[in-house]
Amino acid sequence: MLGILLIDKPAGITSHDVVSRVRRSLGTRRVGHAGTLDPIATGLLVVAVGHATRFLNYLPLEPKRYEGVARFGVATATYDSEGEPTETRPIPEDLEERIGQVGERFVGAVRQLPPMFSAVKKDGRPLYEYARKGVEVEREEREVWIDALDVEVVPPDRARICVVCSGGTYVRTLVHDLGQAVGCGAHVVELRRTQVGRFRVEEAIAQEEASPERLIPLSEALDLPMARLTEPQLRLFRNGNPVRMRLREPSPHAAVCDLEGNVVGLARCGVATLEPEIVIPSDAPGR
Repeated sequence: MLGILLIDKPAGITSHDVVSRVRRSLGTRRVGHAGTLDPIATGLLVVAVGHATRFLNYLPLEPKRYEGVARFGVATATYDSEGEPTETRPIPEDLEERIGQVGERFVGAVRQLPPMFSAVKKDGRPLYEYARKGVEVEREEREVWIDALDVEVVPPDRARICVVCSGGTYVRTLVHDLGQAVGCGAHVVELRRTQVGRFRVEEAIAQEEASPERLIPLSEALDLPMARLTEPQLRLFRNGNPVRMRLREPSPHAAVCDLEGNVVGLARCGVATLEPEIVIPSDAPGR
């Protein structure tokens, strides 16, 4: 069993909960996901099954698109509605104008400090473990990329948001920082991921619908050149040997397929060779 599932995650559960359910449904332990969604968030979760988990880093997973609702006037410990309020301030009458004035700061290269309530690790422990004990530890800022940020104010205290961004972006942090910039605080009330790279939430299924028939083959999920090998070439490749082949278009990596178009591995591309990087065993279930 091997392939990709696009799951529409409901609110109230973790991304790991989705993985656990898929494992039970498909009867396999080898399941992973790309891009964690917070429990409050819904929407597109890209899930890999079987040896497809080894290809997660090579899937087209950017940009990501989120739509949601923010509440202004209240900041919370978690930067969303699940956390305790940390401050409450009056909402300025010119909120929309202020957002327009500071909006450019949150587009392009943006520095973010990961929230304490997150899975980012410090000394081998996730930050949320420290946060639950009331301990705040030093974190390092990360640079993320925001392609677009649209904010539509809905009086008296809400705003619809749409964010197109790079992987690793915390929309919660983006909303929190925006609230601080306009002087009244803000947090996320609703959040839905609608796009991950070439994948869209309209293509996703409910977690209850996970089945072998709904798996997307790697040949369709990957956005890489496809190199089809003959049987002698496949034997060389599977044994860890480079295969002589020149691709029509230069690329750092290529998906390696058999003559029927089934992906059997991934290669680093030299000038005229394919160097094995990932090899799916010939006896792998569902290969």
